[in-house]
Amino acid sequence: MIAAAELPTFSGDRALHWIVAQCDLGPRPPGSLALERLRRLIEAHADSLGLPCHRLCFDAEDPWFKRPVRLCNLVVAIGPTGGDRLWFGAHYDTRPVCDLDPDPAQRDQPLLGANDGASGTAVLLHLMEILAANPPPRGVDLLFFDGEDSGPAGDPAGFCLGSRHLAATWRDFANPLAVGRPQGLIVLDMVCRRGLRIGMEGFSRRYAPALCEAVFARAAQLGLPAFVPEPAVPVFDDHVPFIEAGLPALNLIDFGFPEWHTAGDVPAVCDPASLAQVGRLVVALALDPLPGF
Repeated sequence: MIAAAELPTFSGDRALHWIVAQCDLGPRPPGSLALERLRRLIEAHADSLGLPCHRLCFDAEDPWFKRPVRLCNLVVAIGPTGGDRLWFGAHYDTRPVCDLDPDPAQRDQPLLGANDGASGTAVLLHLMEILAANPPPRGVDLLFFDGEDSGPAGDPAGFCLGSRHLAATWRDFANPLAVGRPQGLIVLDMVCRRGLRIGMEGFSRRYAPALCEAVFARAAQLGLPAFVPEPAVPVFDDHVPFIEAGLPALNLIDFGFPEWHTAGDVPAVCDPASLAQVGRLVVALALDPLPGF
């Protein structure tokens, strides 16, 4: 195990910068110009670091507006080619409406999504920088999922469209993920609020118990109080399609977010100290792989 003091520093302020950069584009629902601009930002960032970024697009029906939409997952590959690999994922789209806002006048407005959408993506963007400068000992793939958050409440079929498609197609010929052997997926979602508290999400704990226990043990070794090794509620998120496909997948999420699906989900609610804890954990997992994963 690499000593904690030897790990590269993950800057919460740098991650917050990436949250602000995404929110400056405006709301980013699937099919929007703002989301295409974010795709180009992610691709340009990877290119500037000398990393390949693959755009994997497919056609679907927008579950909210019931119209055709083009969705695109992004995959950034880092480190050795092929072999055992660890995947980190986050959705980079935002919800088309603030349907849980306490103000009825806001409920038809699109979500800015500083925490729900931008926070996990920001961690991956900064992680990309760190791993480009400190290549991991085995392959790491960063997965940016489209179409996670467009479904009507209570209808799971309308959520996680991008991750469903990638979970079903990652073995296909010419898919960049097919060259490796995935040891597990760690999804980051809503990871920037003040007082961050991430428990053992229910589906992760039930269907990927070994990965869940190992990740939370590493967080304890690193002295990260945001990670609480206690049962948390199940959340239907981008890890579930991969669990259904037979891969161990873990969702790191703080679902106790008061501004969830409201107009209050803005950069001001984000805490760089929370981002720094999450980032420190993912850096450690990428550079000092868990035994068996």
